[in-house]
This record gives sequence, C-alpha cells and structure tokens, in this order.
Amino acid sequence: MKRTKIVLLSLLAVLACSPQAGTSVGSCPDVEARVDEILSRMTLAEKIGQMNQVSAGGDVAHYADALRKGQVGSILNEVDPDKINAFQRIAVEESRLGIPLLVGRDVIHGFHTVFPIPLGLAATFDTALVCRGARVAALEASAQGVRWTFSPMLDIARDPRWGRIAEGSGEDPFLGARMAEAMVRGYQGSVPDSTSIAACIKHFVGYGAAEGGRDYNSTFLTERELRNVYSPPFEAAVKAGALTLMTSFNDNDGVPSTGNRFILKDILRDEWGFDGLVVTDWNSMGEMIPHGFGTDRKDVAEKAANAGVDMDMMTFGFLSHLEELVKSGAVKEKTIDSAVRNILRVKMLLGLFEQPYVDPAAAKAVQYAPEHLAAARQSAEESAILLKNNGVLPLREGLRILVTGPLADAPHDQLGTWCFDGEKEHTITPLRALEARYPGQIRFEPGLKYSRQRRDRFDEVTAAARQADVVLAFVGEESILSGEAHSVADLNLKGSQSELLAALKACGKPVVAVVMAGRPLTVERDLAHCDAMLYSFHPGTMGGPALAGLLSGDVNPSGKTPVTFLRTVGQVPLYYNHHMTGRPYNGETLLDDIDLEAGQTSLGNTSYYLDYGAYPLFPFGYGLSYTSFAYSGAALDKETYGTDDTVRVRFTLSNTGSREGTEVVQLYVRDLVGSVTRPVKELKAFRRETLKAGESRTVEISLPVSELAFYGLDMVKKVEPGEFRLWVAGDSASGEPLSFKVQ
Repeated sequence: MKRTKIVLLSLLAVLACSPQAGTSVGSCPDVEARVDEILSRMTLAEKIGQMNQVSAGGDVAHYADALRKGQVGSILNEVDPDKINAFQRIAVEESRLGIPLLVGRDVIHGFHTVFPIPLGLAATFDTALVCRGARVAALEASAQGVRWTFSPMLDIARDPRWGRIAEGSGEDPFLGARMAEAMVRGYQGSVPDSTSIAACIKHFVGYGAAEGGRDYNSTFLTERELRNVYSPPFEAAVKAGALTLMTSFNDNDGVPSTGNRFILKDILRDEWGFDGLVVTDWNSMGEMIPHGFGTDRKDVAEKAANAGVDMDMMTFGFLSHLEELVKSGAVKEKTIDSAVRNILRVKMLLGLFEQPYVDPAAAKAVQYAPEHLAAARQSAEESAILLKNNGVLPLREGLRILVTGPLADAPHDQLGTWCFDGEKEHTITPLRALEARYPGQIRFEPGLKYSRQRRDRFDEVTAAARQADVVLAFVGEESILSGEAHSVADLNLKGSQSELLAALKACGKPVVAVVMAGRPLTVERDLAHCDAMLYSFHPGTMGGPALAGLLSGDVNPSGKTPVTFLRTVGQVPLYYNHHMTGRPYNGETLLDDIDLEAGQTSLGNTSYYLDYGAYPLFPFGYGLSYTSFAYSGAALDKETYGTDDTVRVRFTLSNTGSREGTEVVQLYVRDLVGSVTRPVKELKAFRRETLKAGESRTVEISLPVSELAFYGLDMVKKVEPGEFRLWVAGDSASGEPLSFKVQ
C-alpha cells in the first residue's frame, strides 16, 4: 500500500510539472463567495488575528489561548505532524469561526530529500527537472502538515560576496524567470490538492543588489533597473500563479520594501493583478524602526498595512496596534478586509478548510522515496559544471585513487545552506559513493578536517598521493559559510585548501579538484594546481553518487555557469549582460605593458582594470563536457520583423566527440540602439539537446519579437524598432552574430 501511494504521488509530481499545470490565484470564483461569507462574520479582532504569523517552536500550550481567540492566522517552524494537528485542532475545533492555520516552513531546496542549492539547480538549465524537485519537496513537506514554503527566492544577484546568492538563480533575469515559473508549478501543483504547498516568491524587490554584498544592506536601484532587471522573475512567478509573496529587508532609495506602497500596490497589485497574500520577512516590519523609517511598532504597523502588507511575520505590530489604528482612522477597515481576503483565499485554494489535518503514519512513507532520491541525484548530476579537463576525466578503470579534502566526507556541509529538515544520516558523500563504485581502489586521507582549517604541512596526504595514480581533492565551503547573513569579502578557498592543492600537484600525479560551495569562488589560482576541476554548488542528499557518476564517466557533465565566475573579488560587480559604455574594452594596455616612468596618459582609453583586464575567469553559461559540440549553418527565417512576429533561427548542432552528451543551447540578443542604452547581450532562450556521438541535428528556436520589449526612456514597456544581433552558442561569450531588424 505504501509503495502504491509513493508511485501515485510521483505521478502527480510529473503531471504538476507539465506546462499547462497550475491554478492562478483568482481563477476559482466560488472561492470568493466563501471568503466573503466568512469575512462577513468576523470581528475586527478576528480579522487582525488572521494577519498575525508566529513561530510555533512546538509549544502548543503556549499559543492555545491565542488560537481559541482567533489571534493567529499562521504558524511557522513546526514540522512534527502530531503537533501541527494539535495546533490545527484548536484553531478549527475550539475557535469561534474554525478557520484553519496556514503552516509555513523554509523548504528552500528540498524537505527531507535535499536537492542542490537553488544556484546549483539554475546551473542545470533544466526547468522540468527543477519543477520536479519542487514537487518532491511539496510532497514530503505537505505530508507532515507544512502547506506554505518561503521559496523560491527570485533575487537577481551579481555580487558573489552576498551569501544569499546561494538561494537564487544567479545574475540573469530570463533564467531567473524560467526557474521561478518551474518552482511555482512544482510547489503548488494543481491547487486545491492536499499535496500542494503555497509558493512564496521573495524577496520583493532588489535585495540581491545589497550594497557591497553585505546582507540586509541598502540598495539604490532606479525604477528602470528595477523593472528591466530585478522584477522580471517576480512578474513571471505571479503570472505562473504564485499564491504568496514576501517583502525584503532592504530599503531601496530610502524606502524599505515592507513600507513601499509603490512596489506593493502600484506594481504588484495594480499592474500585475496579484491577489495573493503578501507577508513580511521575519520582523522586517519592526526593522523599519532601525532603518529610520518609523518611530515605533505602531508607526511601522500603520505604514506596512497601508503599503499593502497582509501578514506580519514575528513583529506582532498588527496584533498590538491595528485595532487602535482602525479606530483612529489611520488605517481603513476596508484595508484590513482586503488583507484578510487574501489570506483566506490562499487557505481556500489549498483546501485547508476541507482537510486541515494530516496522517502522521502516512507521512513517513513519502520521505526519501526512491523516486525522490533519483530526482535529487539527477539534479546534482546536471548541476555540476566541468570548468577544466586536461584529459584526466573521466577516470580510467583500475586506478589507485586517493580521495582527500574537507568536503570528501562531510554529510552535513554537502546539504548546503537553508536546509532545516535535511538529515545528514541520509546523505551519501563522495567518499562513500566512490568506495562503492571503485571497491578496493580508494584510499582516504582528509588532509584538512574542515574548509577553514589551517595547516603548514601535509605529510600524510602527500605521501599517499605519491602512491596513487590519481588524486581527487574535494574542497570548497562549509554550508554555514553561505546563505543569509553570511557575506564574505574574500572569495578564495578558505583555510589551507589552496595550499593543499598545490602540495598535491607537486607530487607529480594528476589532481582533480571537486569544488562544493554555496557561491562562485575565485579559483583562478587553484586551476594551475589541478588537471581537472568539477564545480558543484552544494549538491544535497545524493551529491555523492552524482559526483561519483560524473568522475567515472557514467554521466557526462552538462551544467553551465548561472553566474559569472570572477578572476578576483576586485572585479565585483562583473556580469555578462552589462552595458557597453562609451569606451568599451578592446584588449588594450595592461599593467605589465606600462613602461617605467611613463608619461601621464589615459593608456587604452577604455573601461577595464589595468591589472586584470575586463574579462572574467569563466563567462555566464559556460561549461565543458566529455564530448564536444559544434554549431553551424545558423540562419534566420527573415531579415525584418514586425512587433507581432516571431523570429525563427535554425542551425545545425553536432556532437563532434566520442561520447553521448547534452549541450545547453543558448540564444542571446542585442538591441543595438535604444531610447536608453541596452545590454551587450541578453539571454532570451535556452534548450537542452542530447546527441549521440557523431550525431548532427537541425535545431529551430522561436523567439517572439514581443520578448524584446523593455522599459525605455518613457518608462513604458514596449519593443522599439531598430537593428538587432542574435547569437546561438554554448555560452554568453561565444558564437557568431546574425543580424535582423524590427520595424
């Protein structure tokens, strides 16, 4: 019976990830009548109670009285199904109106079965797989009573010093938007459904541009940049039917998100038509006081409510002051009614009124289902990026293999950041997987016990390296070094990891560096000390088998960089879709080219660094394979298009190597002249193509001209006529341009 249920749930996961799946927030008219009927019977105090979210922490008795009085609309941070049922039972059976609770949790990249961190998922460029992973998370979390996840994080991040870059999809608005849609579909499935959990798109908006990469810091983004770069993933998620949205911690141009009427009402509600639930981040309402945007909790409660916030997470400002604010006229009761409608609507769409309880016994059968582990492994395989390979990979059979490094057998750190419910006992590490794949051939010497450890000598591990045929060094970051509140100023490998790689390379044996991290580190100095480098953003529960499969050649790498990899931290910010400037870099004079006592000149007269030039270590969209691909014969179907037309490009993709492999085909466009300056390239489409060795295939990609629209000088989103360039290639720095016009 348990096995049958698991198979059925997995089938639901596949169906939920089909393009047509999902229910928009306002697509159930009968829900509105039910919401209005409940609202008509509520007192003002009960309405305000629905707007209050508390961190439960398992103490049912502590909140029992508040639940009976209807003073709690949502709880978070409880995952025990018995305790969740106890909370629900009081709310449903002992309160006057019997309104069920909405139970939230940070289910960021898996519940018990942990998938790669979101930045790693973005490296797959595989929206169907990402959707499947979110559905697995929904199945496991909902089975235990969690019906709301504070995910996906949609912040565009162009500064790898910012720890929360790990939680998003990188630097590109188009890739971010497609990942947003996939995760919303996966989490929510076809609501109402008992396996659906409400997605919460966060953090609205611009948080990823925190000044200096320092978390919680201010941003200074223009409205045009907000609309063209930072908002597209959110708008895409709203159109995909996201049920909830979270405000961000940052202030932009002096206005904190939680009190920003322009973004929460003018854009989100009025322009995009969002009628879901808006919740603050943890105490972000209260943090408007130290921001200097409010004097006390009453003041910020007024500003948040009038700006469009529906639910307060852990400030208790609404509960303490809204009734007084309504009576004084500072907040209209119709504002409260609108917020409560949004909250009740989400609860209705999730089916909580019909099915508020879960079966604790059945919940256990869903966790770590074989299908879930298989999806997690495939995600880890597709997310790994081969950055360098001098021919040592894939590994030959019969080798004596030394496994070393602090991440080789680190089951906790392998899970990555924001992983509250992952259990390291279920993690399969690279060491364990390699021992299973190569029985009797593995020797393990850790070299370093953890990533920050410092050592002056590596006698044991270098002695072992001299006796091995190949060295596999697993380096990177502990999970605690990335994520919220974990910004860094130095992006090099921590501790003595670089020294370990250098010592191993000096032994004269091939060295393969496998990097597991929560951000793109500056690994240029380490590339010289390895013959191959495989980059794996923290890969989750099944990271070990995935990496063993990739190293052995059982799986061919296909991951692509979802963010630019820098040569040095001093290049921040450096991203592929930058603007040209009036003096673009053309390979001019660098530091070592300057004569002694040279006269004061402007040298190359272009925009670049004298010591590092203008280019990154690896561009956006980059990744090697064990085979090779060639693009040829690219042609457009026309030379000139109207704004309602579709651009069609055809080309031949060939696998010119000796192995089957998957190429992530990427389509980029440049608008040469606009009413405002435009990026040098913009990703507009991508596709995964799997070809057998020697196979060639004609590929056609369609691009609606409407996708070329942007907010120009008049702040109206539209396609501007003019000349364009188009590239199809394997990364953002390759390919030959095609030309077309829009009239």
